[in-house]
Amino acid sequence: MSRIAPVARLALGDPAPAFDLPGVDGQTHSLGDYEGKPVAVVFSCCHCPYVVAWEDRLNEIARDYASHAGLVAVNSNHYLGDSLDDMRERATERRFVFPFLRDESQEVARAYAAARTPEVFLFDGEHRLVYHGAPDSDHTDPTAAEPYLRQALDATLAGQEPSTAETPAVGCTVKWRS
Repeated sequence: MSRIAPVARLALGDPAPAFDLPGVDGQTHSLGDYEGKPVAVVFSCCHCPYVVAWEDRLNEIARDYASHAGLVAVNSNHYLGDSLDDMRERATERRFVFPFLRDESQEVARAYAAARTPEVFLFDGEHRLVYHGAPDSDHTDPTAAEPYLRQALDATLAGQEPSTAETPAVGCTVKWRS
């Protein structure tokens, strides 16, 4: 399986690429579902050890900010163990409170220029990119981690720019179709 790189990277201030994807809940979810609200689009999967390490924290963020912002996880991987059925099983097992969406065509991952799992793209209420990178600074130790996504959400909800707007995305590579 060869890797095909995304075409162009999103820059801070860029608009969120639209999406319309099936979720493990049997519903179709779109960017428009979050009109006027900040939304974090997190590229994810079922197997990456970095994703697994951050799942509980992402679930907590989705729960804590549910009334003010959205969080969706998008699985674009073309990889064994990342089918919609595998995703349903993972979401049930981990009790996800956020939509877990399947990007079978990988068009959404290409539009976002996603390269890693997990990779966070946080958009403000006008759906302009305000934060891009890792969920926090330490996938192994939540107590020592600087909470980048939480800080960016708090700043965005307060009408401010996040003090940390970009960090390196840390995780497994997106598995592209050959």
